[in-house]
Amino acid sequence: MVNTDRVSSNLTNSAVEGVVQWHPVKSIWFLSNLVLCLFIAPFVFSYSAIIIFILLTFLTLCFGHSLGMHRLLIHRSYECPLWMEYLFVYLGVLVGMAGPIGMIKQHDLRDWAQRQSSCHPYLRHGSHILKDAWWQLNCDLHLKTPPTFSIESRVTENALYRFIEKYWLLQQLVLAIPLYSIGGVSWLVWGICVRVVVSIGGHWLIGYFAHNQGERTWKVKGAAVQGHNIRIAGFLSMGEAWHNNHHAFPGSAMLGLYRDQPDPGWWILNALHNLKLINNIRLPSDLPIREELVVEKNIPLERTPRQLERCKIVDSLKK
Repeated sequence: MVNTDRVSSNLTNSAVEGVVQWHPVKSIWFLSNLVLCLFIAPFVFSYSAIIIFILLTFLTLCFGHSLGMHRLLIHRSYECPLWMEYLFVYLGVLVGMAGPIGMIKQHDLRDWAQRQSSCHPYLRHGSHILKDAWWQLNCDLHLKTPPTFSIESRVTENALYRFIEKYWLLQQLVLAIPLYSIGGVSWLVWGICVRVVVSIGGHWLIGYFAHNQGERTWKVKGAAVQGHNIRIAGFLSMGEAWHNNHHAFPGSAMLGLYRDQPDPGWWILNALHNLKLINNIRLPSDLPIREELVVEKNIPLERTPRQLERCKIVDSLKK
């Protein structure tokens, strides 16, 4: 099941009318980490703390957010053993944005709204960058007539997912305690506070630009929002910044479709597949043809997507 099956509404304006309200827990969590990041982290700097920051950021963003939360839990673009799913999703919780069910709801609501003919500025990153930063990092949108969610029972009735959904913030202690015990305040601040601010802030910033400006090859007709590829962030985002590709093929495990679009998440998935640890990887050629998907610009032959060279979707669009 992919995210398009989870959200539904019979009302044409369901994605439009709503009120943005301050969310105390969300806001205090981010702002408190931001304060520590700005006013404490520079004074407890150490090279070992930088290494811890880089290592934990890579593990949680790549294996956790990109491979666990996004490509696996939300889109089911590949299959893996249950222990690996649990590990990847748990690493995604440690990013510090939400629990597994909360992430599904946040992601699916936004994707569903952006496919409508119109949606609230909160859902399309349609406000000034400073206003959007305040909204996304500190507030929630309460729609007047929200859509209905139908999340699969394998997630909502899973004991582990229910537990870490309820106590997702407290999971930071799993890292905080050993970090402080081994490296003191330096490792604690850089391994938790700086990492959380960079991860959450970076996720918002890429989302803002990916829905407002950047390269586009594909267009989804009738959608209120188009995705854009943010080339400068392609590698650092673990491939997540190739958002125009993702809007076109949301169920694909590969996000960087062209030879010049680095996708570290895909590199790791491909390696795991070669080790026979994952299977049933879905690529654009495995997805149903979308009548609303069109090519906005010609694709030079030397930039033909690696896995789309014989893709029925591209072949049908080229005719």
